[in-house]
Amino acid sequence: MKYSALLIALTFMGACGQQSAPPFDPVADLVLTNGNIVTVDDALPRAEALAIVADRIIAVGSNEEIAAYIGDGTDVIDLQGQTAIPGFIEGHGHYTSFGGSLVALDFRHQKSFADIVSMIAQATNTTPPGEWIVGRGWHQDKWQLKEDVLVEGLPLHDSLSAVTPDNPVMLIHTSGHAVFVNQRAMRLVELGDTTVAPAGGEIVRDEKGRATGMMRESAQDIFRAAYASHQALRPAAVVEQEMRQMIRLAGEEALRHGITSFHDLGTRFVEVDLIRKMADEGNLPVRLYMALEEEAVDMKDRLAEYRMIGYGNNYLTVRTIGEKVLDGALGTHGGWLLEPYADLPRSSGLNVVPIEEIEASAKLAMEFDYQLAIQGIGDRAYRELLNIYEREFARHPEKTDLRWRIEHAQVIHPDDISRTVELGVIPAVQGIFACSDGPWVEDRLGPERTRERGYIFNTLADAGLVPTNGTDPPVDEIDPIASFHCSVTRLLPDGSTFQPDEVYSRERALYSYTMGNAFAAFEEDLKGSLTPGKLADITILSQDLLTVADANIMDTEIVMTILGGEVRYRDGQIVH
Repeated sequence: MKYSALLIALTFMGACGQQSAPPFDPVADLVLTNGNIVTVDDALPRAEALAIVADRIIAVGSNEEIAAYIGDGTDVIDLQGQTAIPGFIEGHGHYTSFGGSLVALDFRHQKSFADIVSMIAQATNTTPPGEWIVGRGWHQDKWQLKEDVLVEGLPLHDSLSAVTPDNPVMLIHTSGHAVFVNQRAMRLVELGDTTVAPAGGEIVRDEKGRATGMMRESAQDIFRAAYASHQALRPAAVVEQEMRQMIRLAGEEALRHGITSFHDLGTRFVEVDLIRKMADEGNLPVRLYMALEEEAVDMKDRLAEYRMIGYGNNYLTVRTIGEKVLDGALGTHGGWLLEPYADLPRSSGLNVVPIEEIEASAKLAMEFDYQLAIQGIGDRAYRELLNIYEREFARHPEKTDLRWRIEHAQVIHPDDISRTVELGVIPAVQGIFACSDGPWVEDRLGPERTRERGYIFNTLADAGLVPTNGTDPPVDEIDPIASFHCSVTRLLPDGSTFQPDEVYSRERALYSYTMGNAFAAFEEDLKGSLTPGKLADITILSQDLLTVADANIMDTEIVMTILGGEVRYRDGQIVH
């Protein structure tokens, strides 16, 4: 009997309430029973149990119905009333960068620039002269203590340079859209007081024209390139081993947080090469949906070779071009706005990647049947992307269901909401950003613009657009529970609520992290709900996110993560 026919037969028998030993082969490999199963499937929203054969769900129903699938070789897990949901899907992140951040200096919890300088000073004790010191996660608006001398809210490099005379230092902003460097790093790349910033970037200078150390957007590229060149001098085997470690660490951290699939928005050919190799070995820890981020001229002759769907038993898909950044981040005043920043009136942000490059990528996406997913944080960037997409769609009316995305759709002019709906574009957003950015967004945009255009995620969903979610690791912590909490409360650290009209319902928030993200990756028939025939990717929670009180959402624990029918995380431990 073919698998599809078998599946229909099994589902029918379960629905009929069979309770005796099953007369068919195979019996279930794994059964989850006595649970609160939230399926995210309107056909059967709630259930008590489900059965799995190999890596697929074969039946969902009551304890009595699913008992019919239990045989001598079936592994039965009693959930004892705990909640099972479809495996969380991280809707936007940077996979290898996230893995790298887990072994780098982490500045997210430092309360001042002085605290960071102290960390760097300690790092010099174990770093040989000439070696780079790199860390990530700082955000000037989150510092509780400020330097005495600030330029555009940012410190000078002097104190940092004083403790690092022998090491180039690069401190990556939490957004990834800027770096802060020391004097040694600036000398290394020959950046001086008269150096002109590249297009799409800014070298922040003091009133005397001296570089402060802050490099916005494309001005950071020369430092990242210098660091990459330095790292590339190591033996190839060492480089590969480090990359493997990043891939493993990122996946294990995802599993600890109940994540079974990860949308990697911006990867290189060389990274895909290793990830494909690890897929062949069966060594990928989670499923990856990857977007290529290369120059259009470099992609043209390679896109056909790299396009793959469901490779390595559905562990690797490459069918997207992105996340080329049309603009920068709001936190660094790089988001491209229709009007100037309220707290930096001289600037309306930055167009980082030229529109012509985005247009070239759009043409390639159409030619080679790739999805396009470009960053458009500010309302000007968002509108420009809609214009590019609309022109390309008009050239190819024969192509439908393209599902092109705009990543980090954080500021959107009301006039562009209906255009987004008409074009079928997906505004890919991260719920947690409303709370991590909320304390300072009004400073950037002013109160009226914030109310009308800022982080209007529920307005977008009400308009009929697909709700998505994520945390953009390593920009924010890879924590679906925190992003879910923010999505349904918009609660800020000071107890206030940011844009309270934009909260998701509980059901919409869960959908955004499961079916919404699955749809945004053309995988709604494979993932996103606990439905017979879909992959058995399941997250077990200590409580029901749909009913627990707001104040208790953050107490929710990831009890177990099941990937392809195999328990990969349980009782606080990764299971190999």
